[in-house]
Amino acid sequence: MENQRQHIELAEIFRDQAKTFPATHRLCPEQQKAYTAIMECRTATLGGHTDRCEACGYTMQSYNSCRNRHCPKCQLIKMAQWVDKIASNLPSVPHFHIVFTIPSCLYQLFYINQRVAYGLLFKAAGKALLQCTRGSNYLGVQAGAVALLHTWGQTLVYHPHIHMMVPSGGLSEDMTEWIASGKKFFVPVKVLSCVFRGMLCRLLEQAITAGEIRLPETMETFKPIKEACYKKKWVVYCEKPFSQHNNLIQYLGHYSHRVALSNNRLLEYKENRVTFSYKDNQAGGLSKRMTLEADEFIRRFLQHVLPCGFYKVRYFGFMALCNMKEKLSACFELIGKTTFLPALEGITAGKYGGNLRATIRMYALNVRQAG
Repeated sequence: MENQRQHIELAEIFRDQAKTFPATHRLCPEQQKAYTAIMECRTATLGGHTDRCEACGYTMQSYNSCRNRHCPKCQLIKMAQWVDKIASNLPSVPHFHIVFTIPSCLYQLFYINQRVAYGLLFKAAGKALLQCTRGSNYLGVQAGAVALLHTWGQTLVYHPHIHMMVPSGGLSEDMTEWIASGKKFFVPVKVLSCVFRGMLCRLLEQAITAGEIRLPETMETFKPIKEACYKKKWVVYCEKPFSQHNNLIQYLGHYSHRVALSNNRLLEYKENRVTFSYKDNQAGGLSKRMTLEADEFIRRFLQHVLPCGFYKVRYFGFMALCNMKEKLSACFELIGKTTFLPALEGITAGKYGGNLRATIRMYALNVRQAG
């Protein structure tokens, strides 16, 4: 028995293929752990608990969650708590959404060196942004950003990229003025793309020389990969700023704790084939269907399991933890607008008696107040 809300769930597919897939594929310990956790989530295997309403005394029996960060059923409370916390640290200004992508010639190198390569991807994106915004030819400010790593495309293909939420402006060098950027323009994306490419290639080359990254077996040196990188125009995409602060908060929640595929995208599972929906960005965001063999579907999903302990959210500039007390406080004082007040700070899930609905209501109320 299990708690099940969707007519088809990822756990159901994993359980059905539990005897064949692990036996025919070589899984790393973290992938095996995620596979098992998703199968057992909210089933009798993990035991259960009793939820009790503190107001009326109503009780309800529920199975325990696995709490694995790759499980599509275990992210809601974590997402609500994180968004509530980070929203209180965002300046009350419009925010740009910038996406840093890498070319396919780097995919194999990244996949076999995930922990180090993803860390360098964060470092290159953050340094490129801060360098370009600090330049006097553009904004000439100390900028800040919240960055999130995704490794998938809509069809579950391997596609590492960084989503970055960037306040539209920054601190002057002497920290006495908040300098706002244009309403539709932050920094030139072509310049940002070139700086990002140069920094990432240099960091990768240094890591390979130091023995921190191993090359694919088909490559003897980094030179062919580097040449292929410089033959391509790297894409850094910048969306227009969010018009309202609560829109940004909802957007952050949508991106922060996402897994490669949620249960509500699963449409059909029969005859060992999985059909799911995806958004075709090249066709203007048109919703389409894709059918894969169960074996290939699971393989695609598991390639997005992150290394153990790897942080997929990073902070840069005045948003960095080391700068929050001094620089972020200066931003709030100089901007002089009402900030978002956290509603969930200091409250654990246990204080809700395990009641998930109470947490969601509190989070939704907080988002409405931000608007």
